[in-house]
Amino acid sequence: QVQLVESGGGKVQPGESLRLSCVVSGSRFGITITGWYRQAPGEEREWIAEITSAGRTDYADSANGRFTISADNIKSTVYLEMNNLRPEDTAVYMCKVQDRLGFTYWGQGVQVTVSS
Repeated sequence: QVQLVESGGGKVQPGESLRLSCVVSGSRFGITITGWYRQAPGEEREWIAEITSAGRTDYADSANGRFTISADNIKSTVYLEMNNLRPEDTAVYMCKVQDRLGFTYWGQGVQVTVSS
């Protein structure tokens, strides 16, 4: 069974940085796309960024220029480097993967709080 474990969340001040990690295990068919999402209280889930197995990346406008998604295939880990964080970035951040059969799996999420 595919499992995703996120880490790296926490509380930071505006302008600071965080790096989130998503460790993926148990995939039998290979992962084609890994994405990061976030959900703030009372808000809908928002797509942030994604990376394909070929290394192609894509970003939401809200993340472009501040966030960077990357992958370490040896460690089966996808990262989200977040710089110049703003209070409006406060949310639960989750990773999602899609395997080669089209099934999707979600992690539990980590809290990111940006506050002075």
